[in-house]
Amino acid sequence: MTMAVLKRGAKAPKAKPRAAPPRLGQTVTLPMAPAVLRRRVVMAVGGLTALAGVAVAGLLGLPQQLWRDFVIASAASGYEVRHVEVHGLAEQPRLAVYQAALSGASNAMLDVRLDDVRGRLMKLDWVADATVGRRLPDTLVIDITERKPVALWQYRRHLYAIDMTGKPLTDQGLVRFNDLPIVVGAGANRRVREALALMAASPLGADVEAAVLVGSRRWDLKFRSGETLALPDTPAAAARAVKAFAKLNAQGEARLLGGQFTRFDMRLPGRMVVGGPAVAAGLEAAAKAAKAQAQAQRI
Repeated sequence: MTMAVLKRGAKAPKAKPRAAPPRLGQTVTLPMAPAVLRRRVVMAVGGLTALAGVAVAGLLGLPQQLWRDFVIASAASGYEVRHVEVHGLAEQPRLAVYQAALSGASNAMLDVRLDDVRGRLMKLDWVADATVGRRLPDTLVIDITERKPVALWQYRRHLYAIDMTGKPLTDQGLVRFNDLPIVVGAGANRRVREALALMAASPLGADVEAAVLVGSRRWDLKFRSGETLALPDTPAAAARAVKAFAKLNAQGEARLLGGQFTRFDMRLPGRMVVGGPAVAAGLEAAAKAAKAQAQAQRI
């Protein structure tokens, strides 16, 4: 132990100020041992080398090849599509769903692109929506939402079942859709929502057999009893005409439908022009009476 010797009368040496303890949150630099420093330098150099190796491998295409090898190995280990589980089918043929699900580059489970499978499913006629998932190790699970037929579209003497968007769904086995209303004419399928709204605008909707699009601008309603109702151009005016016609048909004992008239024209606001055999016979009788009267006057 070293001891300091003080001479008599000498002043005591001043004590060195003691460093204040570090405050909370203050950074304190501690001396680093040489071994620790060398270890950190080696780790940093190794990390930079690894990053450089990954970059070079990427340029050479090695990661893709490694991934392909991994996918092939996983398929050999059982991660391969061997089952396709489908829910929600009623009209869409099941075989087309299987073909859409298994049309990828391979059947390796890790190689199946679910978005691509869904895209192929969405192209099928009856598919309105689809979800696709994996159940490892070997099953694809598909849930289908089908389109709903709402009408039959007649065009060029051919019938198609269509949904609310007007998309043709099928032209086969239409007997099961006999209760659906019919829309007729070029472009009538794309306006099926408008036609159905007209049929629902009055209690006579159940009596309508078909809605015929005339000149791509207005509708004629064909009733099951054989009559035709000609409607105005705009949907609002057509709806008012249908309601007015239903009200007239319900008044009195003589119904318009099933009576002596076959055509009703309500294209002009507030007016209805009727036609049919009774009208033709009445006009013919009036013409004969006028002719006879003219002859009598000449005599």
